[in-house]
Amino acid sequence: QVHLVESGGGLVQAGGSLRLSCAASALAFSRHSMGWFRQAPGKEREFVASIGRSGDIYYADAVKGRSTISRDNAKNTVYLQMNSLKPEDTAVYYCAADGRSWLTSRPDYWGQGTQVTVSS
Repeated sequence: QVHLVESGGGLVQAGGSLRLSCAASALAFSRHSMGWFRQAPGKEREFVASIGRSGDIYYADAVKGRSTISRDNAKNTVYLQMNSLKPEDTAVYYCAADGRSWLTSRPDYWGQGTQVTVSS
């Protein structure tokens, strides 16, 4: 059974940084596109960043320039480095895996989420 386990969330002041990690198990990791979505209270889940099987990277405009996504296929782990955090970045962040060559809006697998709270 595939598991995606996120870590690295927490409470940080505005302007601070966090590094989220997502460790995958029982997944052909290198053959999956990986990425992150987030959901703030009262809002729909939204795309944050993705890294494809071939390393193609995409960011949402809201985080572009402040975030870096990367993957380590040897460790079956994807990372999201977030800098210059803003209160509007507060959300539950979900890791996702997609067997397609890009991360779609309906990925094959989801993690359980990790809370990121940015105080002003």
